[in-house]
Amino acid sequence: MIYAYTKVSTPYTTIQMALPYEMDSENQCTELCTLEGVTYVSVPDSVTLPDQPAELTITETTITPELREQIKAASPHCALIAERMEARIRSKYSLSDEQYFARIGVGAALGVHQLEPGEQDEMLAFGAWVESARQWGRDERAKLGL
Repeated sequence: MIYAYTKVSTPYTTIQMALPYEMDSENQCTELCTLEGVTYVSVPDSVTLPDQPAELTITETTITPELREQIKAASPHCALIAERMEARIRSKYSLSDEQYFARIGVGAALGVHQLEPGEQDEMLAFGAWVESARQWGRDERAKLGL
């Protein structure tokens, strides 16, 4: 579940949503980002929130496709997931490898490149590797409610 609220500032402090501390990473609450003054927090369904400061109004948020994209673009957690996805890909394939497969794949699709023996298998293996990294990223974002 994703909750939204506006932090309240006083001359002495900033009042924020009270979140439980969980040692288990699967049950941790995560502040995703703040957009136009509204802070979005991911709270796993298994977590019960503690009593909240009276100064705050905290609401469950329905995530529209547009809001999902805005949060993904602004969230440092989503940026880290994207970096880790790319690192997974680069652990086996370089950027040059990816550009090579793109060139020959587009060329073959347009009929201007004849695939040599083994190139199709190499492209399929690359595609499967990339898709596994992308699926990992989708799974990680789903854990955040995105």
